[in-house]
Parts: sequence; structure tokens; C-alpha cells
Amino acid sequence: MGGYSSEYNISMKSGTVVQTHLSKEKFNLFSITITPESWYYKTEKGEKIEVNKHDFSLDLSTAKVNFDCVFNAIHGTPGEDGLLQAYFELLGIPQTSCGSYQAALTFNKRDLLSTLKPYGIQCATSYYLNKGEPMDYNAIVEKVGLPCFVKANRAGSSFGISKVYKIEEFGAALENAFKEDDEVIIESFLEGTEISVGVITYKGKTKVLPMTEIVSENDFFDYSAKYEGKSQEITPARISNAQEQNAASISRKIYELLKMTGYSRSEFIFQGNVPYLLEVNTTPGLTEESILPQQAQAAGISLTELFESAIDEALK
Repeated sequence: MGGYSSEYNISMKSGTVVQTHLSKEKFNLFSITITPESWYYKTEKGEKIEVNKHDFSLDLSTAKVNFDCVFNAIHGTPGEDGLLQAYFELLGIPQTSCGSYQAALTFNKRDLLSTLKPYGIQCATSYYLNKGEPMDYNAIVEKVGLPCFVKANRAGSSFGISKVYKIEEFGAALENAFKEDDEVIIESFLEGTEISVGVITYKGKTKVLPMTEIVSENDFFDYSAKYEGKSQEITPARISNAQEQNAASISRKIYELLKMTGYSRSEFIFQGNVPYLLEVNTTPGLTEESILPQQAQAAGISLTELFESAIDEALK
């Protein structure tokens, strides 16, 4: 848990919840905190023991600890963008999230949407911009219209996102986005019901969980709406049967097309009965209040069952 991004604190909460709900009888649990400065395990006495990155092991005073499986609860880099997945793949250590290619692809909003468009997945009209490139605000507005969303291309938890109503607001919005990433995606505003759809591998099969409707008190589902109670998350979502079937079908299609494993949570906005894809998260929040655990509970899956199933699938 932890990580190198603005999502560090959220990841620490997720990791703590996972550790709390996993059986101490079944598993020998070690919480490994990963920061840019140090990868470490903190003993009950408060001693920090550095991870041996050569083989991802711990040298304790009593014995050397090698791990059978890694439960990945890192949101953002390096746990959600493919870096740790590739590292563990090279070491041959099973881990609970998707593969390195899938993680890197889904973490890059621009690449993900470009990959899925040929398969008929609908998404908002978008404009791409990289740091240092000339900014033609009129060209942006001509393509995506106003209002629009300016987003950091590779970031989560709504860091680096702004809603822009006027051309004069682009400067501050882009500055905010470039704090998180040197690539930006600018998308047209879609008016409609927003939903979040969890898809997991559970007992060997792809399972679409009950959907969550997002009703933000703020202008959009930003950080404070997500984490400071400024939104309603209604599970199951108040949508029609046609909308539910379409969203379930498309979410399953995305999961299986990309050959995903582990957890995923896809965000959509409906235009009529058609869900338009916003993004896919492959290490979604795992606290008791987070959306995916809410959806699992609605499906009759406890947090213990949810977390243990991820380990069971990884060990296969």
C-alpha cells in the first residue's frame, strides 16, 4: 500500500481495511508500505525493515520471508499503472490485480479510449494536449464545446480534473492537470446519469456487480464528492432495465476484451440508454465506504470473501 502519487493516503486506508478483513488463520500478513524513498515493513515494535527489491523479500531477525502472493492496494503509480505488475511478473510472484499491459493501458485514459473505440464502445468527444505544446483554446472549443472537462491523462481520485465553462478558465484548469501528469485529455461535457460498474473474477468466472449511481452535490464527482461525503452513491442504481443490461454487457465486454483479471470499476454516463465510457480503474478504493466493496455487499459478498477471492484467483 502507499505509492508515489497523490492517492497515497487513500491507498493506505484501502490496505489497512484489506488487512483487517483477511483471515489471520489462513494468511501470514505483512503490510508493505511503498514510498519513493523506501519500501518497508513496520514491525509491531515500530522497527522499519527494508524490502529486498532483488527478490521482494524481508530479512527478519528470525527468518527470511518470501511471499506467496501480493495483495495490491496501491492506487495510482506504481501499483495501478503497470510498473509493480511488471516487476512481480518478472519475479514470478502472483499478485491480485490485472497484468502489467492491462494496468498500463487502463491507467492511460487516452490510450484506453482509443483502443476500445473500434469495438463500438461509446465515449465523449476528446482533444489531446501535452505539456509544452502550443495551446489553441479556440480549436479545443470548436472540437469539444463548452462546458468541457480538462483531465490529467494518468491520475486517479479526480486529481487534476476541472470543469471549464469559459475560454478564460483553460489556463488554470490546464495548470491543475499538469500538476499530476504531462499529458492532458479534454472531453466534451455529457449530461446524464453517471454510474460505476464493478466487474471482478469471482470463483473463476467474470461477475458484474450491482451498479452504483453517482449523485454529486458538487459540480461533478470530484475529490470532495468522492471522499468527503459530498455525494450520494446509490446501489443498486436507479436506472431502467435497458440501461442496466446495456451497461452490464459493455462492462463485461471491456473486461473480457482486455483480458482483465482482478477487480475493475468502469465509470459511465448515459446518453439515453447508451452508456458512454469515462474510464476504467483497476485498483479501485477498498475501504468500507468505497464503491466496489458497497457493490460486493449488495451482491451478498462480504469484504472477507471479496478480498480472499482475489488471492485465490491470483494463486491459480
